[in-house]
Amino acid sequence: MQAIRLRTFGPAENLTYERTDAPRPAPGQARIQVAAAGVHLLDTAIRAGIKGPLPELPALPTIPGREVAGTVESLGEGVASLWLGKRVVAHLGFNPGGYAELAVTDVDRLHEIPANLDFAEAVAMIGTGRTTMGILQFADLTPDSVAIVPAAAGGIGTLLVQYAKHAGATVIGLAGGPEKVARVEKNGADLAVDYKDPDWPDQVRRFLGDRRATIVFDGVGGDTARKSVALLTASNAKHLVFGWSGAGLHDGTPYLVEGVSESVLGPVMTQKTGGPNPIRTLELRALAEAAAGRLTPAVQRFPLSQAAAAHRALETRNTIGKVILEP
Repeated sequence: MQAIRLRTFGPAENLTYERTDAPRPAPGQARIQVAAAGVHLLDTAIRAGIKGPLPELPALPTIPGREVAGTVESLGEGVASLWLGKRVVAHLGFNPGGYAELAVTDVDRLHEIPANLDFAEAVAMIGTGRTTMGILQFADLTPDSVAIVPAAAGGIGTLLVQYAKHAGATVIGLAGGPEKVARVEKNGADLAVDYKDPDWPDQVRRFLGDRRATIVFDGVGGDTARKSVALLTASNAKHLVFGWSGAGLHDGTPYLVEGVSESVLGPVMTQKTGGPNPIRTLELRALAEAAAGRLTPAVQRFPLSQAAAAHRALETRNTIGKVILEP
């Protein structure tokens, strides 16, 4: 099979497209003919040799990628034959292997893809979508809410704008550059502004008039977060922090304000979800929202052979929506 291999941690150019042996499904596993593989910011950190939230870096050489969708084409021992031929999506967890024509995973990680979703959309919902659903648990959105969404043209930002509008909230989307601002407007934001314009906070104030911002969904951090939080003058304001991509996942830190900011990543999110398998619960919620048409992920597609270009685009914030590799 063709796959992307990483032999040495470092820059995006270290991702090479080559032929390698196909993985075999172990007992309890299924092998997927991959039609779409997700690219995550964490993938770029791992490629660079920074483990982030992972317990350890993968052994080299490795095939990166932890989100895949495709068709089940073979089964390991003990797996029900009904899975053969199913359109499925799965998050591979801490086990990479997604940037390839074939990938294996435990059958209990599989979700059958709703008929109205394509493979790329399903990948977006299994990773980005589940995180979005986890964040929204802390939001308590109502028609009285005024939400500010930095990186509103990104994968999570796109879904947050849609969900907030569905809840009746007023939504202000921030994006970098005219093309991304236009995407945010098309996605339904009440106001879309370019955060590269130093006047953008004043644009928001003029738009709101006597109204007050009540919540900031912050996955960016840095100066954009600081200026967004400064607009939170409502008494019950919330600053939900789920990342700091503006500073870089490699060495950035979140922007936090005592009494206003709340970090909602990791164990905090899963504890809020509860139940025996909170991650799977969030995945199911995300797929259900997409199947019902309430959430439509934005995706940007690259051929599998151009994984290095996809990484560079993601690291330089030159992407719109969820980045997908297609074999």
